[in-house]
Amino acid sequence: MTANATKCGYVAILGAPNAGKSTLLNRLVGAKLSIVSPKVQTTRTRVLGIQVLDAAQVIYIDTPGIFRPKRRLDRAMVAAAWSGAADADVILLLVDAADGLTDEVKAIVASLKEAGRRAVLALNKTDAARHEKLLQLAGALDLEGVFDRVFMISGLSGDGVADIEKYLLERLPEGPWLYPEDQLSDVPQRLLAAEVTREQLFLQLHDELPYETTVETEAWEDLKDGSVKISQVIYVQRASQKAIVLGKGGRQIKRLGERARAEFEKMLERRVHLFLFVKVREDWAEDRERYAAIGLEYDP
Repeated sequence: MTANATKCGYVAILGAPNAGKSTLLNRLVGAKLSIVSPKVQTTRTRVLGIQVLDAAQVIYIDTPGIFRPKRRLDRAMVAAAWSGAADADVILLLVDAADGLTDEVKAIVASLKEAGRRAVLALNKTDAARHEKLLQLAGALDLEGVFDRVFMISGLSGDGVADIEKYLLERLPEGPWLYPEDQLSDVPQRLLAAEVTREQLFLQLHDELPYETTVETEAWEDLKDGSVKISQVIYVQRASQKAIVLGKGGRQIKRLGERARAEFEKMLERRVHLFLFVKVREDWAEDRERYAAIGLEYDP
């Protein structure tokens, strides 16, 4: 690297559902950009996170988990993941160390081989796996011949993450920065706000319902007193689901709103007036407009 030169490049974070990609992105960037929940397939679209390391700007692409798609929405999510990796300077494959060498991981490695792509391997959640298992898993994946380096990390605690940052700093190409120094993401505020509310659906409702819902920010109004008024619609597929989201006497949606508003106020550092509405739209997962609203390409 020449004196006073800057670096800039894209790092795509790939992995099976629930490997911890969003948690790692949030830690790398130092801000909450991607929603996190214990449920799989939480992330539905590509999220860009921007980190400054010394004279380098690292542009991370957090992708949806790669799995065997069954629905049109699933296909769009997997396509978004591979699209995010297509032109990346570095591919970082995140593997849940506790889950090990699953069919999803094997399929991702096979696809990398087929595409002739090299990658960096990070075994995540290492605090949840025995040392012997970690070594066996690292050895088995290293034999695949597609990984330049293997790291053992915890995206949640931060253990080992600095080692990845140092390695990426060496790998990025020289070039001008593509974003202002203080910009953390290219995700529009409306979409990020919708994702925050969807996160609360995952955290507060039972296993299946969050996958049957989507959230859209219909209105965003900056008020004269410095606060912001946000109106959002939660789309569900059946009337019975609407009743669950609302809760008895509206208590569930009130709780959703309170917690989402608290997250907004931390993110935006100002007062937020949040209004949530629930609408039934049986075919929202087949609706081209709903795909566009959450940043996915429609796959007919």
